Amino acid sequence: MPISLSAGTPVKAGAATHCPYCALQCGMRVTVGETVTIVPRQDVPANAGGLCQKGWTAGEPLTSGERLTTPLLYGEAATWDEALDVVAERIREIQREHGPDGVAVFGGGGLTNEKAYQLGKFARMVLRTSQIDYNGRFCMSSAAAAANRAFGMDRGLPFPITDLAAADAVLIAGGNVAETMPPFVRHLAAMRDRGGRLVVVDPRATATAGQADLHLQPTPGTDLALALGLLHIVIAEGHVDEDYVTRRTSGFDAVRTSVAAWWPERVERITGVPVARMRLAVEMLGGAARAAILTGRGAEQHAKGTDTVSAFINLALALGLPGREGSGYGCVTGQGNGQGGREHGQKADQLPGYRRIDDPAARAHVARVWGIAPEDLPGPGRSAYELLESLGAGGGPRALLLFGSNPVVSAPRAGHVAERLGSLDLLVVSDLFMSETAALADVVLPTTQWAEESGTVTNLEGRVLLRRQAAVPPAGVRSDLEILRGLAVRLRGAEGFPTDPREVFDELRRASAGGTADYAGITYERIAAETGVFWPCPAEDHPGTPRPFLDRFATPDGRARFVPVEHRPPREDVDGDYPLYLTTGRVLAHYQSGVQTRRVAALNAVVAEAFVELHPDLAERMEVSSGDRLRVVGRRGVTEGVARVNPAIRADTVFMPFHWPGVNLLTNPALDPVSRMPEFKVCAVRLERAG
Repeated sequence: MPISLSAGTPVKAGAATHCPYCALQCGMRVTVGETVTIVPRQDVPANAGGLCQKGWTAGEPLTSGERLTTPLLYGEAATWDEALDVVAERIREIQREHGPDGVAVFGGGGLTNEKAYQLGKFARMVLRTSQIDYNGRFCMSSAAAAANRAFGMDRGLPFPITDLAAADAVLIAGGNVAETMPPFVRHLAAMRDRGGRLVVVDPRATATAGQADLHLQPTPGTDLALALGLLHIVIAEGHVDEDYVTRRTSGFDAVRTSVAAWWPERVERITGVPVARMRLAVEMLGGAARAAILTGRGAEQHAKGTDTVSAFINLALALGLPGREGSGYGCVTGQGNGQGGREHGQKADQLPGYRRIDDPAARAHVARVWGIAPEDLPGPGRSAYELLESLGAGGGPRALLLFGSNPVVSAPRAGHVAERLGSLDLLVVSDLFMSETAALADVVLPTTQWAEESGTVTNLEGRVLLRRQAAVPPAGVRSDLEILRGLAVRLRGAEGFPTDPREVFDELRRASAGGTADYAGITYERIAAETGVFWPCPAEDHPGTPRPFLDRFATPDGRARFVPVEHRPPREDVDGDYPLYLTTGRVLAHYQSGVQTRRVAALNAVVAEAFVELHPDLAERMEVSSGDRLRVVGRRGVTEGVARVNPAIRADTVFMPFHWPGVNLLTNPALDPVSRMPEFKVCAVRLERAG
């Protein structure tokens, strides 16, 4: 029986820690006694005393009666030794028959830096498998790929979030921060209080768009065309910062030529955004002394997401924004440790420190730290969806170890993913609750929650923060570091797999030294004393790097690179059978696949199930009212939701939040050729009345 933590023993009254949810990593003090008390911290700049409703209720999952506290072996309670012995033996059997790549590992963007690092090390050093990726591939990968090719480095915001308050204009493309990370809005509000202007690009009139001075509402899947049109106007109307372009960039002539064909009237026909509003957006940005352009998942989760972000980066470069204090381009990173989670080795093509796994020097460095030969490190593996799609198939992995993710809800074409998981010889899931994915597992391992362990996370600014333990975990629960050590002992020996997160972090520092994401000079003591340290930080006497591009970019010649890109339509467009665009996203009350938030009564009281947002004109044609149940039918599946009639959305588009099972049955797994991001944000559907 699960044991709830109804009266846990406090480790430290008012432990200074951070929220378990989004990439703001809001500071909070948590005290666990008869009840869980959460108080926001004033000393963390990202939230400076604010929390959203998810943060205020983050303690409730700690006391949930649904908590997993006993390992489950084929559905029956087992001891830890029994469960880990079976997992280790099955891994040996599968790898004897199918080779090292017969076993795969799938991680999560919510794991601490220590757990993400140790997971990658376990996969490559113990299992010797190349088959490891993580759910952050579904989140920030397009922005990361575009930033790397433009700037030579990916850091969500390459400036402190507080810089936004000093800007004169901010454009957010495809981000609804008022719902996904509400304390972010205080920085935009401070900007507007000073007279700054906010421009929001979104097919929906979201809560963020409602606070904007200008809302551009494109047809789903046309953000790239819009960015090209905006740059065309910037060039035609003389807003290019020619001195900056000459001194600090390369490749502008090719981009200037490529956008010549994207005159505003053509862009209006494709996007539906009026020319006058495009010109007004350019006037706001071009007339600002300091400005920032930010992208979110709405612009990035497409089969052309990398090129879309590149188009917005090109716009920022033409205006002379990146590398100037108070200005720049940034990605509004989503998951709690989405930044750190992709830096230290749980991504298919990377080693710790944001090193490429196919770089001989990188392999030699990490191999020295791990005490193995470089040739013993496997090469690049499959990206997240390709890995999930290959499971159990001819030549694909026959076993999967899954930590901190719920792909049965969160992956595109989720029905197919569930089938692949069901075809495995062994599925092992480490989780807090019986998620939809854990329900399919042969072995379920109960793990600690955020407040029951210590470790570091890296927020959207690139600021490394320390989560401190605030509660004793329930009896029977182990941390992911303990689970990895237990398996390492059984498979190859325990050396190199400590369970103390500080020990793991000290090794991570050595492994990252000299890499793009260099943590060598960051210590637990410095983080505590300085309320976080910005990477890169190569030495303990280095101050950290809040604004890495002030003097030069991280490219070989120090210049930012313009990249010519061309618009192309969505991989799946509307037609007579499927006449509506479906776009998906988040709501304020819930987070990711909902494993935690769907178990919080106060959050379910706000939104209890998936809904279908549709325009009043569409509702009138269908004779539908708010509260009616609708079937949403796509080429890959069918789901249902409650109708919400709302003029905030386009008449050709419907919106569904993805926190519940069923929504991602519909989404398209078409992949971006560079980032391997699936096209979550647009597919074709039709609506029917349910029942």
